[in-house]
Amino acid sequence: MTIFGIGLHVLIALFFAVHVIRSGQQMYWLMILFMFPLLGSVVYFIAIYLPDSKLHHGARQAVAVAARVMDPGRELREAREAYDYTPTAQNQMRLAAAQLAAGAAADAAASYEACLQGPFAGDLEIRFGAARACLAAGKAGAAVAHLQTIRTSDANFRGEQLALLLAQALAADGRASEAGAEFEFALGRYNSFAAQAEYAIWAAGQGDGDKARQLYAELQRTMERWNRHTREMNQELIRRVQAAMASLPR
Repeated sequence: MTIFGIGLHVLIALFFAVHVIRSGQQMYWLMILFMFPLLGSVVYFIAIYLPDSKLHHGARQAVAVAARVMDPGRELREAREAYDYTPTAQNQMRLAAAQLAAGAAADAAASYEACLQGPFAGDLEIRFGAARACLAAGKAGAAVAHLQTIRTSDANFRGEQLALLLAQALAADGRASEAGAEFEFALGRYNSFAAQAEYAIWAAGQGDGDKARQLYAELQRTMERWNRHTREMNQELIRRVQAAMASLPR
């Protein structure tokens, strides 16, 4: 395709050439763009322009999701290689996070626990990661212990997230009354959509239809005011709430 006798790929290369000059990139990019206008533009877009652009957060998420779909094991593979090559505490933390994201909860829990044995024993982020991994691995008691240790150390650390995770861990550990009290605390303190939704899911699982329906009514009123983007961002939580409500007797 040509525009005024100039190939479209050349016009695109010119556009990126202007970006090279305005953004202070290395001048060798100009040579690449004009010697190989099509391929050079693609490389420049991926390597320089895209990371530097002011894309909407949602677009950035879409790119990240696409990368995970095309190579879902990449981060775990690279994290493991980095740790095997240089077994530092930082690389072990990265490996633990990658294992948890990949669904290898038991491995993640072991990696986080190993991180807590050294100089990072007091790191609350690592302990929070250990709690998440333990809960996902079916070690609810260990998750509760980690979360209570964090709260004792810093009552304000990840306030709502910690409260909801602690409530879920207590529920998984069979401590229903304590879980209910923690959900009530989270609801009274934060009263967020997440707190209402997680409480409703737990209440439905306990057979407390009245509480679940009361919370669900609040959730529906909130969702009525949402735009499509907000609804999409919370789609997984909405799905879980709706599944929990569907399990209640009519």
